[in-house]
This record gives sequence, structure tokens and C-alpha cells, in this order.
Amino acid sequence: MAFLILVIGDLHIPDRALDIPAKFKKLLAPGKIAQTLCLGNLTDKATYEYLRTMAPDLKIVRGRMDVEATSLPLTQVVTHGSVRLGFLEGFTLVSSEPDLLLAEANKLDVDVLCWGGTHKFECFEYMDKFFVNPGSATGAFTTSWGLEEEEVVPSFCLMDVQGISLTLYVYQLRKDANGVENVAVEKVTYTKPVEPTGAS
Repeated sequence: MAFLILVIGDLHIPDRALDIPAKFKKLLAPGKIAQTLCLGNLTDKATYEYLRTMAPDLKIVRGRMDVEATSLPLTQVVTHGSVRLGFLEGFTLVSSEPDLLLAEANKLDVDVLCWGGTHKFECFEYMDKFFVNPGSATGAFTTSWGLEEEEVVPSFCLMDVQGISLTLYVYQLRKDANGVENVAVEKVTYTKPVEPTGAS
């Protein structure tokens, strides 16, 4: 059975969004998810309790809006199989340029770095490492400077790690031409490079 890891963040309930969309909640049934990595900006106790019902193994880092949660770490690292995953909200980064993310991944000594704060899904491979931003699960608006005003597409990610391979499932709530919301799922794979043996 797959060991699914939920990567979710930038919820901002109730100040910027009322709740996680119902169509996402249907997919996030308890018993399927083994661990949740929350990238901050959780901001309310009810949502925290909801995330705990999905997977008792809930790891959270502090986001810029988690002002009362000063005991939360800014970064965390978990290991699954041969893959080390690091995660943070992102407000400690100057920007999300690939070289800055790579420097953070190297500092944490991780193969995969998840970051949040931008409310926009992104994932890419760079210098043999994998970078994932799950976006905002609620579609909460962003107040980041320098970003043009655009509609935020609600999104979250599930990861399945097997040995050195990771499969990322991206869930986005998109509107069709009639304005009806449907969940679109995209699959992205990453394989950690294997160190050559016997190299001298």
C-alpha cells in the first residue's frame, strides 16, 4: 500500500478564506494519508484539528501569519525511503529563485524541498534536486509585493515515496468555461540520482 504524504499550506482560515473547498475535503478522507506536511499559515485551531483527523503524524512549520505559534520551527526535515524532504513556508527566503532554493536545500541536506508563501503551485527539478510549492489549498488571496493581481487556483499535493523515487500528485480546483469547478490532477515523478559506486 502506498505511503501518502499530504503537502498543504497557505490556508489562512478564517481571515482570507472560509474553509478548504468541499471537493478537496472529499478527496482528503481519513485513513489514506500517512503523514501531513503543513507549510504554515494554518492560523486557526479548527483547521489544525481537521488536519490531525486525516493523519495523526502532522508536521508543521511556522508561516509569516502564524504569529502566535512562536514555538513552531521555521524548517523541518523528514526521511522516507532514501529520500530526504525539507519544508518551510518561505518567508525566510529573499525570493524563490532556483539558486536560492537550491542553497536552502543544500543547507538542510535534502533531496526534495517544499516551500510555500506564494499561493501558487510550482514544481521543478534543478541540479538533481526536486522543488515543490503546493500553492494554497483554500485559494486564499496573496498580499505579496511585486505579484500582479491574479486569481489564486486552490491546490495541494500528495506524494508517494518508494525507495529513491517520488511520485507527486497535484490537485487543482479549476473552473471550466461555464464557471463550474472541477478537480484537475497532474502527476509528476522524480528519481533521486544514485551515487556511482567504487568511484575513486
